[in-house]
Amino acid sequence: MGAVFKRELKSYFTSPVGYVFLTLFYAYAGLMFYVTSLSEGKTRMDMLFSSLVIVLVVIVPILTMRTMAEEKRSKTDQCLLTSPVSITGIVAGKFLAAFVVYLAAIAITVIMALITAVYSAPDWKVIIGDVTGLALLGAAYVAIGIFCSACTESQAVAAVLSFGVIMFMSFISAIASQLPFEWLTKVADKLAFSERYYAFTYGLFDISNVLYFISAVFVFLFLTVRLTEKRRWS
Repeated sequence: MGAVFKRELKSYFTSPVGYVFLTLFYAYAGLMFYVTSLSEGKTRMDMLFSSLVIVLVVIVPILTMRTMAEEKRSKTDQCLLTSPVSITGIVAGKFLAAFVVYLAAIAITVIMALITAVYSAPDWKVIIGDVTGLALLGAAYVAIGIFCSACTESQAVAAVLSFGVIMFMSFISAIASQLPFEWLTKVADKLAFSERYYAFTYGLFDISNVLYFISAVFVFLFLTVRLTEKRRWS
């Protein structure tokens, strides 16, 4: 797994993917930080963290689209599948590499919190909760993106597919609210990533939300492993 992790992490910075992802995230986060905090003279960052869901839905598919699809397109997946590394190790290595790049992106929010500390002492418990929620949300998004990348040989198709799945999982509650079934809305509220994440932005550190995101990561990575194993024996 370690070798796969190092190779994948390096690949993000020997190709434009890592730079494009980081640039887009930094630009959007910087703009929203200015609009929601600096320009208003506020030290609260809940609006910033709430707004980051939108950009992550769009740019995480860029980060993950090549993880499995490029291996299949270039046929290098056969080398991986016949290597001593288990499929679980391969998938885990690719996930961890993408997640480290993601963590490098959201680390800028800590710098922003330090900037606000110049003007007033921020509530660090809330900010730690916000960053934790953002990390958990991103982990789930990355796992979905890797699964979608394993479904196709085309990076473009993988990006579009993961965008659709992430959008659905994030805003399923908004979709269900338009239907005349109250029970469906309640179920959707429990499943929606956005609803689970927004609780963190309000400073509510609910262990059930933590477990939900971790479970989502394991489910999508498990599906990726099963899908890849099917390809090995086909």
